[in-house]
Amino acid sequence: MKGDIIVLEEHHKQAAAKIVPEIIEKIKNKATRYTITVAGESGSGKSETGKAIADELVKYDIKSILLGQDDYFILPPKSNDAKRREDSEWLGPHVEVKLDVLEGNLKDAINGAAAITKPLVDYDNNSVEDEKISLEGIKVVIAEGTYTSLLKNVDTKVFIARNRLDTLEHRQKRNRGNEVNDPFIEQILITEHKIIAGHKQLADFVITKEYDVIIVK
Repeated sequence: MKGDIIVLEEHHKQAAAKIVPEIIEKIKNKATRYTITVAGESGSGKSETGKAIADELVKYDIKSILLGQDDYFILPPKSNDAKRREDSEWLGPHVEVKLDVLEGNLKDAINGAAAITKPLVDYDNNSVEDEKISLEGIKVVIAEGTYTSLLKNVDTKVFIARNRLDTLEHRQKRNRGNEVNDPFIEQILITEHKIIAGHKQLADFVITKEYDVIIVK
């Protein structure tokens, strides 16, 4: 998403350094592109962890791309927020997010596409456009976002088990649209937690609130 600034901290790097060695042989041995998802609640560090994994892969001479679920919302951020406020049903993976488009991008990558066309959200301008991304030399596709555990064409799933209280400091730092002081947003986060709490069971790696890495499968 345009306007996003990803700041890696040491705990993101350390988590990636634990995950990548566990899957590196699978990545190298897979004939097609390898896919990874990083899921979790708002502000849990999904983008940062995805970027840290991408950076860690570079150490093994493996190129990757990072796809953010934020780009796949049907409406741009400010419009989506307004829609949520007027329609209590406008929330969740099968309502406000084009997961099918993200799934299609993953399928195309796995099937050897030379490039993919994906949505690109401009946060400041509250708009969505298309962008074409070259996959030349790309071996791994990383998709990060709240609901990415639901994607099917995935080799490794990572889940960050941090709730809205654990993520408060991070959300205060980025403070999109004064979200931390908005009671409506807090209620959205409570509902979001209920929606994805079970997604932890789908993960191959769980990152705890202390950013320890637990290997599940």
